[in-house]
Amino acid sequence: MHGDAADTMGIDGVWYDPLWRIEVPLTPVERALLATWPVRRLAFIAHAGAAAITTTQNYSRLEHSLGVLALVAHFAPDDAVARATALLHDVGHLPYSHTLEGIGGLDHHTLGRAAVRQLDPVLRAGGLDAQIVIDTDDGARWSPLTSRRGGLKLDHLDSFLRSGQANGRTTTPPADLLRRLRLIDGAVDTDVVTADEITHLAFAEARAQRSEANIIPNAVMRDLVRRACAAGVLTPDVLATMTDDALWALLSTAPTTAAGARALRRHPERWRMRAGRSTSADALTHVVRRTYLDLPTVDGRTVHADDADALRRDVPLALVVERRTA
Repeated sequence: MHGDAADTMGIDGVWYDPLWRIEVPLTPVERALLATWPVRRLAFIAHAGAAAITTTQNYSRLEHSLGVLALVAHFAPDDAVARATALLHDVGHLPYSHTLEGIGGLDHHTLGRAAVRQLDPVLRAGGLDAQIVIDTDDGARWSPLTSRRGGLKLDHLDSFLRSGQANGRTTTPPADLLRRLRLIDGAVDTDVVTADEITHLAFAEARAQRSEANIIPNAVMRDLVRRACAAGVLTPDVLATMTDDALWALLSTAPTTAAGARALRRHPERWRMRAGRSTSADALTHVVRRTYLDLPTVDGRTVHADDADALRRDVPLALVVERRTA
């Protein structure tokens, strides 16, 4: 049985996932990867991005990556490549995850491939190959992580359920829900009732990503980082390697961003979000460019939901964030 602490270091060679209640005996290469900085760094990157400042969704990218590993170990315990890919699939994320994507031309997929290549000696010592892991993550090589049907992948399943649990949206405990799931060509498949429950979680996540509690910290954080780069106190190359706390330390002390960073942490309620055009030079425009709405299948058949079509039609969605007037 697992110990009292769900540690992320692989102590005693085991990862026990507290969301899925899965105990995963770790392979030697998985334990070695957990000791590398590209993977350890994910413990200091908020999965929810800057929304971790204003919501209860404050778990890390490492927790999510280990959750995806647990799901692969559950459905395909002997697939060593898929297990390693699950652990490494997010290593390219910037601080605050998707919040800062695109700044300075940075792309977490490109950064992730470079990080995996740097880990090739560790992978080879475990009988794996960096390029195969990259191909698996990109979907060029089929694995349990790849949904050929365009259905719900294990990566997004963990995201929907982990976010749902953190935000109090779940009705069925994830460990109980997992017993009703199977994989068909990499797509999560289940019964009608369970599919409906997961679909509602996906919709709730999409709506949460468009909410004031998510958009305000994302817009303000992006503005702070852009200002730091424009002032020459931060470069894209350095940004790509930072953790959330390292970036926060820089923003909270640099003359061009210190006041704004302090205001975001202490008084996020002093901003508001609205639709429409900017009316002030200080207003920030934030664009929601993508929404994740891959849904589970039922007996191999794709589930159709009108709500999903409506949410997809709204993208890209431009919103304005501005200071509230007194």
